[in-house]
Amino acid sequence: MAQGKYSRVDGRRSSSGYCSTAAIVVFVALCLVGVWVFSSFSVSPPESPKSPAQKQKNDFKEEIRKVGESGGKQFEDNPGDLPEDVTKGDNNDSTSEEDKTNDIVSVEKREEETSDGNKIDNENEEKKREEIVSKVEATSEDTKTNDGEKTSESGDIEQKTEENSSETKEEEKVQIEEKVESDEKDSNTKEQAPTDVFPSGAQSELLNETTTQTGSFSTQAAESKHEQETQKSEQQRGYSWKLCSTTAGSDFIPCLDNLYAIKHLKTTKHYEHRERHCPDEPPTCLVPLPEGYRQPIEWPKSREKIWYYNVPHTKLAEVKGHQNWVKITGEYLTFPGGGTQFKHGALHYIEFIENMLQKQGIDFSWGKSTRVVLDVGCGVASFGGYLFDKDVVTMSLAPKDEHEAQVQFALERGIPAISAVMGTKRLPFPGIAFDVVHCARCRVPWHIEGGKLLLELNRLLRPGGYFVWSATPVYQDLPEDVQIWEAMSKLLKSMCWELIAKEKDKINEVGAAVYRKPISNDCYEHRSDSDPPMCQKSDDHNAAWNVPLQSCMHSIPVGDLERGSHWPERWPARVEKVPYWMTSSQVGVYGKPAPEDFSSDYEHWKRVVNQSYLKGMGFSWSNVRNVMDMRAIYGGFAAALRELNIWVMNVVSIDSADTLPIIYERGLFGMYHDWCESFSTYPRSYDLLHADHLFSKIKNKCSFMGLVAEADRILRPEGKLIVRDKVEIVTELESLLRAMKWEIRMTYSKDKEGLLCAQKTMWRPTDTETLAYAKA
Repeated sequence: MAQGKYSRVDGRRSSSGYCSTAAIVVFVALCLVGVWVFSSFSVSPPESPKSPAQKQKNDFKEEIRKVGESGGKQFEDNPGDLPEDVTKGDNNDSTSEEDKTNDIVSVEKREEETSDGNKIDNENEEKKREEIVSKVEATSEDTKTNDGEKTSESGDIEQKTEENSSETKEEEKVQIEEKVESDEKDSNTKEQAPTDVFPSGAQSELLNETTTQTGSFSTQAAESKHEQETQKSEQQRGYSWKLCSTTAGSDFIPCLDNLYAIKHLKTTKHYEHRERHCPDEPPTCLVPLPEGYRQPIEWPKSREKIWYYNVPHTKLAEVKGHQNWVKITGEYLTFPGGGTQFKHGALHYIEFIENMLQKQGIDFSWGKSTRVVLDVGCGVASFGGYLFDKDVVTMSLAPKDEHEAQVQFALERGIPAISAVMGTKRLPFPGIAFDVVHCARCRVPWHIEGGKLLLELNRLLRPGGYFVWSATPVYQDLPEDVQIWEAMSKLLKSMCWELIAKEKDKINEVGAAVYRKPISNDCYEHRSDSDPPMCQKSDDHNAAWNVPLQSCMHSIPVGDLERGSHWPERWPARVEKVPYWMTSSQVGVYGKPAPEDFSSDYEHWKRVVNQSYLKGMGFSWSNVRNVMDMRAIYGGFAAALRELNIWVMNVVSIDSADTLPIIYERGLFGMYHDWCESFSTYPRSYDLLHADHLFSKIKNKCSFMGLVAEADRILRPEGKLIVRDKVEIVTELESLLRAMKWEIRMTYSKDKEGLLCAQKTMWRPTDTETLAYAKA
């Protein structure tokens, strides 16, 4: 190249005086050549010798010109992750092979035309250059030799410039071809990239883990947003989780183990110390695991035995072992299926109740006309555990009291239960919800203080529902028992509850009495004594969150379109049928007429469960038993899972639409809850948590970190969390879960909505955080 010629001349200077003079001459010559180069470049770029910077600049201009001639597609807005049928027409931004070849030919042709047009001007400059070369040759033989090397064999300057022009064209052609190859690679990459972020066919509801490609060039907005999210994720990944240090240890329930609040109670006469007393802020530390904890035994084997070290408590076995509640058998805790009132097994006791009622000509059939049961003072919940065999779901409740870990035993066995007490507040359930309420030696003083606790059962029991009372006053003649029986008989009569059966079981040697709630207001209106009184019409029987108990009775709904005026459909028809009291004039949660809203929700969750959750989430449902829908609406998620051997706790947030009565009408169950507080259950209670747009709502309301820590608390190791929420929420949650060493099984997003499936591990932090309010 011409550039090399002048660099070699400059590099062969002599240190003698003669060479200094020669250097001055060479410098002058180079200056003249530089003037010529500048003027020649402005006329004919291909013929001018280029410095590296000039050559790079010209190559860049040529590249821009080629892009401009191909339509400027390279810098157009990229289509991002639009579907293929939308972006198909935009794939031409990577120029086709034929168009690129034409571009090369066009550029070469223009270069030849430019070279011919400037030939006359080049000849005019030829003499000047020959004179300069002659002076240089006369100054130094070495310089002359170098000049000879740079000229061609004939030494003709015009030939040299033509060679330079040819070399320039060859370089530009190579650059153009490299550009074509690069564009082809980009085009191939784009063609191989997925253009539809959602799967199709059977997986249409499944979100798969994918990194969305936005094309060869991103926008500034996307880059900036990504950097912001990255920095935020880095901060969250750096979050240091700590282990909760409390007196309760691995059994810590924040709202039931607030020892500071319990210590400062004015009275415990009405079991106030067993009620919820939540800390001002939910804990953001993690609850430790019991030493030796193992993966729980699968249902139905878990109904008979669990690992001892998962619930390492022996007191109940020592106190109730003779009644077949629970026994210690090697490394297991075993459950013979008995109870205080059914030493010879819960199943026999269940059939005894059904036979007793059928003898009276009553259409009482477990799992058909009778589906949803409340078991008060449940013990280890064997009654509810064996009602599963009859297709009945039972909400079992008991306080966290001296019967050590009875509810925890139930949950570890795979039986639904919550820690709650009948004290001073309403239970967290809607009115007229349960088909049956059961009490077997439940240790609740129903008859005292005007029957306030029994009137709470009246609120919960649907009209025509049954109260099964199995206790010593029913079948023993001890003075205390007789006194309680007489007081209960008087109270129940004034409440218009009818005694429809009373019988003693010869095998278990216990008796039971069954009462039925009225289906009209006739009895209330004809009472000689209005005690207990009727509630004010303004008293909402569905209001249950932190509402004090009332010593009154609610009227029976009798209108054709009033909930509770008709007994629900028989199971399983009731789970699918729109409740009769939902009318088209009502607007549903999703904005459609209520019946259509209900049906659409059910169809949606059937599709999601069958096409995605059961097939494509990457885990086996065989070890899933205890499930919680953390934000249930109509119970569609639970209804779609009803064919599986699982149960679902449907939680309706207190600041969401009150749809829990609909869930009970379907033959499902659940409870109200405020997710700014901890749930009334033991740690490690559930195998799967499902949260549909819950975390985003909590983030705008209270402690996001508190909810994450609560999910970790109530989920078992190896348990799964499925979250459907906004993309930014899913991203933030993923970072926090990774900091807890959870395994992220799958994430995906589309249209600003995301899906996350994560699995909890056995990992626990080493650093601790002391919770002063939970320390004795």
